[in-house]
Amino acid sequence: MTRMAESKVGQGAVPGSTPGSMARPRLAFRVLSGVLALALPGCSTISSTFGSLTGGGGVPAGNAGYVRGFLGGVAAEDPAAALAAREVLSAGGSATDAAVAAAWVMAVTLPSRVGIGGGGACLVYDQRKNATEAVMFLPGQRASVPAGADRPAAVPMFARGLFALHTRLPVRPFEELMAPAEQLARFGAPVSRGLAEDLAAVAAPLLADPGARAVFGRPDGRVKGAGEPLMQPLLATTLTQLRLSGVGDLHQGLLARRLEEASRPVGGNLTVDELRGPRALPTVVPPLVVQGRNRDQVAFLPLPADGGLAGAATYLALKSDPSLEAAAARGQAVAATWRRQGGEADTLLTANVPAAGTGPLPASAGLAVFDRNGNAVACAFTMNNLFGTGRIAPGMGMLLASAPGIGAVQPPLLSAGIAWSPNLAAFHMVAAGSGQHAAPLAVAGPLARVVEGGAAPQAAVASGRLPPGRGQYGICTGYLPGAENLCVAVTDPDGHGVALGATDQ
Repeated sequence: MTRMAESKVGQGAVPGSTPGSMARPRLAFRVLSGVLALALPGCSTISSTFGSLTGGGGVPAGNAGYVRGFLGGVAAEDPAAALAAREVLSAGGSATDAAVAAAWVMAVTLPSRVGIGGGGACLVYDQRKNATEAVMFLPGQRASVPAGADRPAAVPMFARGLFALHTRLPVRPFEELMAPAEQLARFGAPVSRGLAEDLAAVAAPLLADPGARAVFGRPDGRVKGAGEPLMQPLLATTLTQLRLSGVGDLHQGLLARRLEEASRPVGGNLTVDELRGPRALPTVVPPLVVQGRNRDQVAFLPLPADGGLAGAATYLALKSDPSLEAAAARGQAVAATWRRQGGEADTLLTANVPAAGTGPLPASAGLAVFDRNGNAVACAFTMNNLFGTGRIAPGMGMLLASAPGIGAVQPPLLSAGIAWSPNLAAFHMVAAGSGQHAAPLAVAGPLARVVEGGAAPQAAVASGRLPPGRGQYGICTGYLPGAENLCVAVTDPDGHGVALGATDQ
């Protein structure tokens, strides 16, 4: 059996590592931790710009170590993102705070799948409200193919989407949660194994763009490999402007005008009118919910994120038939039917639809977080293609995402799920998936194994997904608040993510 990358409270695991292979990862993490310890000029730590209220042990609020004991957990497809999220939890931040900080970091350290030019969708379970909401910020469609655009860019939704996510459970100030990403872009971070694989997959077309070549290329004409430094000073400057002026500046301020101009020479041809328009506004809406065992509720992303529809269909199929292949096929068929003819989610979930696939799909990345109070967040992000259009906006350092629905570009099956008990007002499990057509199963399979079958976390993840699906999970088998000792964070052992169960003594 494949060894699981699981992190219980107080433990962290790097997937796929062995005793003989830990030297280089540990060195990379030391470098990464050093980078993450940098803050804005004049500050000594990432979170030293946070508030000055003191907590446990006299540590100021907003600094790592402010919270002692159980903190929660995080699993992310990028190591630096997981570290940033854990530090926010340790500093007293909420699950949404931690997810926002991690997402900003992924835009710097995993730009192949996450970026300012793209977007995503998240689920948020608020323990006080005992309810789950969906925050939708999919990369914006274009009304038509812009004249002269050879690689039409999607309307950026990432920054506004993270701001909307933060409003659901804000504890730490939004601007301060950008600090880790800003400093990693400015001072550099080691190329992760996941980013290195993505770079190798699209090396030739990516390096054809001068801006991308300057960031991701080596002097010998090859792309950078794992462990090599990744410096993005122009992106750092853009992040600084967003932090100082607010994310709205990218849509109706100086940055919006700069983006309009910068997108033309790289064929994206964005306009200020589109950046200001209704397609550039995130929404907070009810999720798609199905009934689980013991009166648990299981939420999935709602339409138009049809990976949620596929996930719900897959979950319902698994309730009656344990076959992963059959359940995944059902989920894909339901999503393909919606893409072909539309319809209401509730109707499609019970309809007899023909077998069908969705065709080639773009890459995505997942993130799952839960905090000590039982709040949870699951997010899926995308650029609608590896590295989006493959072109960086000159002078801004940001890759542009590919516009969906134009040419061969389809939106991904963004997939995330959260299970909770309305009766107990307690969180049970959070899941975020990636892996093209297999992403919905990577969410629904382990969820069904835990909620319907009562499987242990290791067994649920091992038996609940198929390649190329990847997942990030937080599982509290005894529910939370409550049995903190039964909470774990788990990352897919076949991926390059990191799971950190967060306990400080």
